[in-house]
Amino acid sequence: MDLTGRVVIVTGASSGIGEATARLLHAAGAHPVLAARRVDRLRRLGASLDGALALETDVTDHDAVRRLVDATLERFGRIDGLVNNAGAALHTPLDRLDLEEFARVLDLNVVSVVALTQAVLPAMRAQRRGRIVNVGSGTTRNPRPGFGAYAVTKAAVDVLTTVAREELRDDGVLVSLVAPSITGTGFAGRDITPGLELVPGVVVHSAEYVGKVILRALRTGEARIEIPHGPERAELTDVPAG
Repeated sequence: MDLTGRVVIVTGASSGIGEATARLLHAAGAHPVLAARRVDRLRRLGASLDGALALETDVTDHDAVRRLVDATLERFGRIDGLVNNAGAALHTPLDRLDLEEFARVLDLNVVSVVALTQAVLPAMRAQRRGRIVNVGSGTTRNPRPGFGAYAVTKAAVDVLTTVAREELRDDGVLVSLVAPSITGTGFAGRDITPGLELVPGVVVHSAEYVGKVILRALRTGEARIEIPHGPERAELTDVPAG
């Protein structure tokens, strides 16, 4: 899919991977629709992207999700893509896990993915075409002590992506998973410098690198892209030939 002129909603767009993805979409000629809770940062980003549509959105609020979709359709008349990027960390040993906090993170990391998908589907089905990219996590490949609760939410996103891809394929909607490694975004309160090798073979990636992989998934519609832990690889951001 050529991204020129395409309308793509990006959640969690006020910083990190979401912001980088929005900037890359704009540079590619698309119309990014910016959704996040931090309204000041969101408006500044929208202003820097030629007045891109920026809407304060709590993706756990179903009414807010409907307003986001309605405003997008009112402005552009179509929705070509959705990047489900909004999420929160939860790094606590299971025996000390606050169950109310766990429920809130499940709502944000998992339920909102379903809610956003349901909200954009009528427009995508009417067009007989659409792309949805869900942002997973490399923690599901090797869950470590203290990361179990967070990894569970992202494992759920992985399964939801696989099932949605099969359920929606005949509607012309392709659902993809991008699973980043450690990314220097300030996520979970860790502002780690991209390029830093934390341990042998584990290099911190930039948000722009992950954003480029997300754009590849939007273009190709491939099922999943797992970003390896090592140095950033240019071939991972390129659209495969053929």
